[in-house]
Amino acid sequence: MKLFIGIDLGTSSMKLLLMDENGAILNIVSRDYDLEFPRPGWSQQNPEDWKKALFDGMPELLDGFDAASVAGIGCGGQMHGLVVLDEQDNVIRPAILWNDGRTAEQVEYLNNVIGREKLSALTANIAFAGFTAPKILWMREQEPENFARIAKIMLPKDYINYLLTGVHACDYSDASGMLLLDVEHKCWSEEMLSICGVSRSQMPALFESYDCIGTVKPDIAAALGLPAGVKVAAGAGDNAAAAIGTGIVGEGGCNISLGTSGTVFISSRSFGVDPHNALHAFAHADGGWHLMGCMLSAASCNKWLMEDILRTDDYAAEQAAITDDRLGENHVCFLPYLMGERSPINDTNTRGTFIGMTMDTTRADLVQAVLEGVAFAIRDSVEVARSLGIAIPSSRICGGGAKSALWKKIMANVLGITLEIPASEQGPGMGGAMLAMVACGVYPTVEAACAQLVHVSSVVEPDAELTAKYEKRYAQFKKIYPACKELFAAMAKE
Repeated sequence: MKLFIGIDLGTSSMKLLLMDENGAILNIVSRDYDLEFPRPGWSQQNPEDWKKALFDGMPELLDGFDAASVAGIGCGGQMHGLVVLDEQDNVIRPAILWNDGRTAEQVEYLNNVIGREKLSALTANIAFAGFTAPKILWMREQEPENFARIAKIMLPKDYINYLLTGVHACDYSDASGMLLLDVEHKCWSEEMLSICGVSRSQMPALFESYDCIGTVKPDIAAALGLPAGVKVAAGAGDNAAAAIGTGIVGEGGCNISLGTSGTVFISSRSFGVDPHNALHAFAHADGGWHLMGCMLSAASCNKWLMEDILRTDDYAAEQAAITDDRLGENHVCFLPYLMGERSPINDTNTRGTFIGMTMDTTRADLVQAVLEGVAFAIRDSVEVARSLGIAIPSSRICGGGAKSALWKKIMANVLGITLEIPASEQGPGMGGAMLAMVACGVYPTVEAACAQLVHVSSVVEPDAELTAKYEKRYAQFKKIYPACKELFAAMAKE
C-alpha cells in the first residue's frame, strides 16, 4: 500500500503526518521552533529552523514503517510570509510572517494611493498588513541593499518544497494571499509586480495545489530516508489545506479554524469578491475559489493568557470552572486583537483589551472572556458573509482550540449554527497528504479524495436560550472597537 506524507508548516511548529491511501493516519511527529519579535508588532522566523525541523522529524516519522512505500508529499503552510532568496538560493533575511504588523505605512500607500478599487480589480483583494506585497515594499524602502539581492520571492511552504525538489513553485491558494496574483485569472498581475518593483522572473512558477511540481532530489531523499522518485505536490496555504483536510470543497462548505490565527473559510466553485473587501477572495486548493475571514490572534490569545499571564499550562483545569450556568452571563469582555487585526476591520493599531472588570471579577471570568471574545471576532466575519447572502447553517471546525469542548460549545452558540467535528483533527497535514494522493493519481480529483477520506465524528448543536443570551453579548462586543478605535490610533503614535 502506498504511503503519503503531509507537512503542516505552522507558526510555532512543524507537524509531519504519515497516512496510507485509505486515509489511516499512521504516525504524527512535531517539532517546535521559535518566533522572533524584534519590535512590538513585528514577527519573523528563520527558515533554517523549518529546514532543521523537517530533517530532524522525518526519520522519526518513518521509523518502523516501510519508507519505500512513500509515494508523495504535500505541504500546507503558514501563508503570506516573505521568504527572499539570492542568486545562490540562500535566504537573505529572516522571513517576515503573516502576523507581522510593521507595514502600516505600506498598506496605507497601497490602499489609499494606489487605491482599494484598483487593488481589488487587479487582485480581488485590498492590502492588509499581513499580506506579502506590503512586506516587499517595506523591504524596498527599509532594506534596499537586501532588496537588491532578491532573485526569488517565495512563501514559507514553497521554501520547503524548494528544499525537497529544487523547484521554485507556488500554488494558487497561497499565492492569492500575496496581493500579487490576479486571483480570477490565476496568473501574476504584471501591474502589481511593477508597483512593488519586482519582475516575473523573481516569482515562482504557478500550479494548482494538487499538481506535481517535481520529485524529491536524490541527495535529499537519502538524507530524509525516502525512496527515489517521491512526488511533491504544489501544496496549499494552511487554511486551504485545512479545508481539504476537513472536506470543505465545492460549493458552499464552511470551515472554522481555531489555530494561532482564526479563520472562516467558505468554498465556492465560482469566483466571487466581497464588494467591501472585508473578506479575502482567494483561489482554493480544489481548483475553485473561496472567501475567507482571518483574525490574527485566536487560540494564541488563550495561550497568551494561560502561559504568559496566569503561568499555567493546565488549560482543562482553568476551563473546568466555567460551568454551563456562567455561559452568556459574563460581564467581562475581551477584544482579541493582540497583534492588531485583519478581518474584517483591517487595523494594525488595534490592541487586545479587557473591559467590564470589577472587584469581584475572577480568574475564570477572564478565561471565559478570552474564549468568548475570539468567538465574537469569528462571528464578525460570519456576519459579513451573511450580508452577502451566503447561508451558513453549519460549519466544520478544526485547529488546536477546537479540542476544547467548552470552546466549541461557546462557538456554536455565539454563531447560532451546528458545528461538525471531523474524525481527524489534522487539518493542514491531512490536507497536504490528500493533495499528494491526487498528484500521484490515487484519486482523480480533490473532491473525490474528500468524499472518500473525510468523515464527521460528532456535532455540537446550539441551544436556543443560550444563543439568545450570546446575541446580547455580541451586540455589546460590536460597540467596543468603534469606541476605542481613535484611542488605539493615538497610542500607536506615541
